[in-house]
Amino acid sequence: MSANPEPQPSAAYDAESRPKLLFFYTESSGRSRRAEGFLAQVLQRRRNHDTFQLYRIDYSARPDLAQRFGIENPPTLVVVENKHIRARIEQPRGCMEIQNALACWLR
Repeated sequence: MSANPEPQPSAAYDAESRPKLLFFYTESSGRSRRAEGFLAQVLQRRRNHDTFQLYRIDYSARPDLAQRFGIENPPTLVVVENKHIRARIEQPRGCMEIQNALACWLR
């Protein structure tokens, strides 16, 4: 009689266990558009798109969330892991700043 292998977590479980990357932005801000481009470059390197659950949050549309996370100046990136804020990047100025802050999660 062979032993049954342990069940593998489902894809839904994997997705929920990933850290959350909250990107607070404003629609009319050039800085927000640049920061989004920087973030896309960082995640594209070494195929890190699935490393985080990415949430784009319009600062103007969700002031309640901005207040909850203490966001005063978008664009701001916040990493939430196990219901705790693990990293915060306010008004990122380039790919290296984002990459350095997210280094422990990136491949």
